[in-house]
Amino acid sequence: MTTVITGANRGIGLELARQFSERGDEVVAVCRKPSEALAGLGVRVIDGVDVADDDGIARLARETDGLAVDILVNNAGLLSDESLDDLDIERIRRQFEINSLGPLRVTAALRSNLGRGARVAIVTSRMGSIEDNTSGGRYGYRMSKAAVNMAGRSLARDLKPAGVAVAILHPGFVRTEMTGNTGLVDPPESAAGLIARIDELTLETTGSFWHANGEILPW
Repeated sequence: MTTVITGANRGIGLELARQFSERGDEVVAVCRKPSEALAGLGVRVIDGVDVADDDGIARLARETDGLAVDILVNNAGLLSDESLDDLDIERIRRQFEINSLGPLRVTAALRSNLGRGARVAIVTSRMGSIEDNTSGGRYGYRMSKAAVNMAGRSLARDLKPAGVAVAILHPGFVRTEMTGNTGLVDPPESAAGLIARIDELTLETTGSFWHANGEILPW
């Protein structure tokens, strides 16, 4: 089993790389800059890949040319806080580039690597749920995650004839550097839940929006 993970140098991505590797998968960890923790896993690392950059996507495609990929986890992401009083459009745009377009570009670039039975996971957030938004704010993150949820739904439809299933996954409120080490769960618990959802994904359930704990989330 070969698993490719973006944003694998820290946080949830690092823990996913660890757990997939420990169970015996051949892991390809993709990141912009490697970390000591990632190097310590002993997995293959492809660095220099910014999912928002043409050259980064081209590098990823070159480095994985001819590689059969069983699981692709689009995990790379960016979180910042915008309100109506601090509407930094460039910061919002950057989140769209990474959170929304990144998974779409990576999946398209590796489409030929995905054979029948392969699975694609998009690590999104329930903050992209329109129905679940009861507090407002976080414009860039909420909007970019809502957009990637739609991309995931379209990918599920477009890849289904090729036998490739797509999961749209909320990892929970995880204690990582991205969240300022606040949250409700630690990376190992979140990663274990995400892996369980990916493992149980089928063409019958493709395109669904799940919490890592198995709960179906509202759009």
